[in-house]
Amino acid sequence: MEPHVAAVGTSPFGRTELTGRDLFSAAVAEAFEDGPDPSEVVDAVYVGNQSESYEHQIMYGTLLAEWCGLRHVPAERVEGCAAAGALALRHAVEDVRSGRRDAVLACGVEKMTAGGTAGATNALSAAFDRALEQRSGVTAPSQYALLAQRYLHDTDATERELARIAVKNHANAAANPRAQFQRETDVETVLDSDYVAPPLKLFDCAPVTDGAAAVLVASADVAARFGGDDPPVRVAGVGAGANNIGVADRDLTFVEGAHEAATDAYDEAGVESADIDVAEVHDAFTSCEAMLAEAAGFAPRGRGYESALPPAERSDGWTDTHLSTSGGLKARGHPIGATGLAQAVEVYEQLTGTATPERQVDDATAGLCINEGGVADAVTVAHVLTT
Repeated sequence: MEPHVAAVGTSPFGRTELTGRDLFSAAVAEAFEDGPDPSEVVDAVYVGNQSESYEHQIMYGTLLAEWCGLRHVPAERVEGCAAAGALALRHAVEDVRSGRRDAVLACGVEKMTAGGTAGATNALSAAFDRALEQRSGVTAPSQYALLAQRYLHDTDATERELARIAVKNHANAAANPRAQFQRETDVETVLDSDYVAPPLKLFDCAPVTDGAAAVLVASADVAARFGGDDPPVRVAGVGAGANNIGVADRDLTFVEGAHEAATDAYDEAGVESADIDVAEVHDAFTSCEAMLAEAAGFAPRGRGYESALPPAERSDGWTDTHLSTSGGLKARGHPIGATGLAQAVEVYEQLTGTATPERQVDDATAGLCINEGGVADAVTVAHVLTT
């Protein structure tokens, strides 16, 4: 059975007073605003959630299903650090594709500000190898800084080029009513911000974010109950990849797991990287967007940092793909368990022509989402959406 995106919704992103269940409720309410009640169509629920430490809460699948009146359906939490949302979406797609279920709700939620910066730092460090990395005191920014340092060493990129990626994504977020930071910035502001872990500065880093996102994956018949899209949005391809958890055992500048995931998703969808009009990539740090542009086949090796440029100004070998039109994790926000689904929401809006005019890509018919968990590509999931 061909899986379609029947409905999408998000909560506000940012620092909020809402609990995790309240954020989830806001996302589901938006998704079902113009359709039937969830209890009439939803056959199962998958919840992407990174850590129970923020609200001291496990059993998130059961809790959130109950919270939206779905006590009768199977529900479970999916964990994969920052790839949790995409893993939830992947499970939903496979359930519908197999014909086992007609409509599955994939959602993600994180209440990251509950524990403050220290709590978020501690929760994220649980994604590192306990024996070899956690005990050394490394943090997510310091791990990604190692990759960024190597990328700047091996390519022509500079900190200024990375700053331009942040500027581009803030400009996109300024036109995105879902974004945490709906304001623009400039290169000098990025370069003048404090170092978090050299060469990464404050404005190179995604923020700590509260938020939830929901995507209903369904058969064509169920999707039609939501008014449908003309043409409908299909989940045409799914891919997944993995790498070592430990950064020291990897190629530091080529994200192999993401390359495998994107390639598999392209093959399944019957498309190539050049066919992708919009891509939401996991830019937890500006250097990530550069490296993922290369891993996904949009840019030649060593030239991914040109993602900040308009397509016509990039090097030969680049595709015309627009990256992180939502503002990306960098400016839209990064509520860990919800991020992969927030990416799908943006691609859905682009393909249905419902993005705000300032960020809408003309005639977009194919989009890619790449969501990573752990440092870079310990777990990577890619989805191709098409009309």
